[in-house]
Amino acid sequence: MDRIDLLRIFIRVAESGSFTHAADTLQMPRSTVSTAVQELENRLGTRLLARTTRSVRLTDDGRMFQQTALRLLGDFEDAENRFRLHSSQTRGHVKVNLPSRIGRLIVAPALPEFLDRYPGLDIELGMTDRSINLAEDGTDCVLRVGPLQDSSLIGRKLGLLPVFNVASPSYLAQHGTPQSPADLSAHQAVLYASPTTGRIEDWEWEHDGREDSRPVRGRVTVNSAEGAVACCLAGLGLAQLPAYDVLPHIRRGELVDILPQWRAAPLPMTLLYPHRTHLSRRLEVFTEWLTGLLDAHCFPKDAES
Repeated sequence: MDRIDLLRIFIRVAESGSFTHAADTLQMPRSTVSTAVQELENRLGTRLLARTTRSVRLTDDGRMFQQTALRLLGDFEDAENRFRLHSSQTRGHVKVNLPSRIGRLIVAPALPEFLDRYPGLDIELGMTDRSINLAEDGTDCVLRVGPLQDSSLIGRKLGLLPVFNVASPSYLAQHGTPQSPADLSAHQAVLYASPTTGRIEDWEWEHDGREDSRPVRGRVTVNSAEGAVACCLAGLGLAQLPAYDVLPHIRRGELVDILPQWRAAPLPMTLLYPHRTHLSRRLEVFTEWLTGLLDAHCFPKDAES
């Protein structure tokens, strides 16, 4: 079997942890997948996978070789794609990680159009609000919202994401509408605890060029944007949420924009890549599409109103 095909099969087995699942996604017999991995192990003279009746896991040599295989396969696909006449002919596999709400609300609904435009590309879409290690996870790029903490990665700034102060009409009818941050002490908020540190975030705002914050009280604490939106819609308190999360609800009258002169500083959105001298063509194609998609959904003109 071709060596590149051996790498592709090994990578799929390593990522799925199953010969059967890898065979299904590659649309080939399980016996062919098993034989390919054995051939690769024989070529290398080492065991890459530890097999049991219930699971398949990487050996130490397998973990080391997986990173090499990903790099070699990426370089080969990039070389192929550079000589294709049209970007629609670009082929390969892109593994991306996105914040869960952006992935579910914005990217997933638009993926059919992208896949139709680029029939040779496959997308592995991870959606989580937790930080991941790109190198260890084999991820090609990750979208992060907020200040960056990892300086070892290459970043591409996409823009600043507006943050809104919102509440449901039912909450405001019962508790009144705050007119300034000084009124927050008389209100309940949907508290947000960082999924990484567990720390409950203060209420933040900008005014007259200065940033300020204060703790707020509330009876409900969440650790995801999904939970914050749901609790705010249910009338459980005030919340600070990104534009893409709240503008559709504001337009439908389900949430109300409050304290518009005291919004928090907008959040930077950044695409991060592992350290490489250049991006693969398949990754260039995907990030160009993703950038345009986010520009249309995350930075709307009415967010400035």
